[in-house]
Amino acid sequence: MTMRSMATARSLRALDWLNFFVANVQTGFGPFIASYLASHKWTQGEIGLALSVGTITAMLSQVPGGAAVDALRNKKAAAAWAIGAIIISAMLLALSPTVAPVMAAEIFHGFASCMLVPAMAALSLALVGRMDLGDRLGRNARWASIGSAVAAGLMGLFGEYFSPRAVFWLTAGLALPALVALSMIEQPGLAATPRGPKPARTPEQRETLRALLRDRRMLTFAACVVLFHLSNAAMLNLAAGEVTAGMGDNVQLVIAACIIVPQAIVALMSPWVGRTAQRWGRRPVLILGFCALPVRALLFAAVGNPYFLVPVQMLDGLSAAVFGVMLPLIAADVAGGKGRYNLCIGLFGLAAGIGATLSTAIAGFIADRLGNTVSFVVLAAAGAAAVLMVWFAMPETRDDALAEEQESRSAPT
Repeated sequence: MTMRSMATARSLRALDWLNFFVANVQTGFGPFIASYLASHKWTQGEIGLALSVGTITAMLSQVPGGAAVDALRNKKAAAAWAIGAIIISAMLLALSPTVAPVMAAEIFHGFASCMLVPAMAALSLALVGRMDLGDRLGRNARWASIGSAVAAGLMGLFGEYFSPRAVFWLTAGLALPALVALSMIEQPGLAATPRGPKPARTPEQRETLRALLRDRRMLTFAACVVLFHLSNAAMLNLAAGEVTAGMGDNVQLVIAACIIVPQAIVALMSPWVGRTAQRWGRRPVLILGFCALPVRALLFAAVGNPYFLVPVQMLDGLSAAVFGVMLPLIAADVAGGKGRYNLCIGLFGLAAGIGATLSTAIAGFIADRLGNTVSFVVLAAAGAAAVLMVWFAMPETRDDALAEEQESRSAPT
C-alpha cells in the first residue's frame, strides 16, 4: 500500500468518525428543543415559530453557502466554522429558554447547517470520486445514524436524570471530538481533480447558475424536496410536544427512543440504498422512501398511546435513509462534473428550508386551533403529494455510463 493510499484510508476512517460526531451534535436540535421549550410553557405555535426562525435562516443561507464551499480550497475550514457555530447555539439554549437566546441559537444553527452539509459532501466527493459516491454516501449515512442513535440515548438519559437543559451542554461537549476527527482528514484531492471517470471542470468551465436553474432534473427534485420536508419536518416535533403535554414520567426517554429507532433503521439500510440506487436508478428508491411519509403521519394521527410512537418511527428511518443518501447523490448526477456540486446541494437545501419552514409554522398553527390530529392529516396530504411528484414528474438522473463502468469494475474476472 502506497503512502498516498494509506493517507486516503486514514482520511476515510476519519470521515466516518466525523459523520458520527456531527450527527451526535445535530441530534440535540429538533425534538429535544420542542420538549425543552414545552416544559417551559411554550405553546406549539411559539415552538413552531422558534424552529421556523432556524429554518428560515438556513433557507436564506443555503445557496450562498453552497457557492462559498465550491469556491473555497479548504473545505475543512468551512466545516470547522460550522461546528463552532453549533457549539455556540447549544450553549445559548442551555443558558436560558427565553425568547432572545432561543432565537439567537436557531439563527446560529441555521447559518452553520448551510455550510456543514455541503462541506462534508465535498470531502466525500473529493476522497472517492463520482463513481463510488453512492457507496460512500451510504457509509456516511450509516455512521451518522449510529451517531444520532448513541447521542439520542445519552441525551435522553441526561434529560431524564439531570434536566432538559443538560441535553444542550452535552451537545456542545460532543462537538469537540468532531473537530478532532475533522483535523485528521487530509485534503490531497480537494483542490485538485477528484478521482473518477468524469473529473470536475476547472473554475473557468463551471456551469452558470442560470444553466443549473434551467435543468429540469434539478427543478423537479427541488419541488420533491419541498414536499418531503413540508410533510416530514414538523412530524416528530409535533409528536414530542404532544407527549410532553400528556405524559409526566419518562418523557425524555420516549423522545430519545423516537430518535434511536429510526437511526437504527438508517444504519442498516443506508449502504443498501446507495448500492441499489446505483443498480436500479434513483426513482424507484425515491418512491420507496417517500411512500413512508403519508403512512407515518396517518399513524401518528390515529395513535393515542405515546409508547406506540416508537415503532411508528421505524417508517422515519426508511424515509431518512433514502433522502439522506439520495439528495447529495442526485446533486452529483446533476452538477457533480460541472463544478457546481455544492451549489446544487445548496439549492436543494433551500428547497428543504422552504418545506421545513412551512411545515413547522403550518403544523403548529393548525395544532393550536384544530388539534394535533388535523395537523397530522395535513402533513399526510403533503407526503402523498411528494409521492405523486416523484412518480409522475421526476426524471431518472443516474448516469448510465458510470453505472455500467462500476458494474464492469465490480464484476468477477
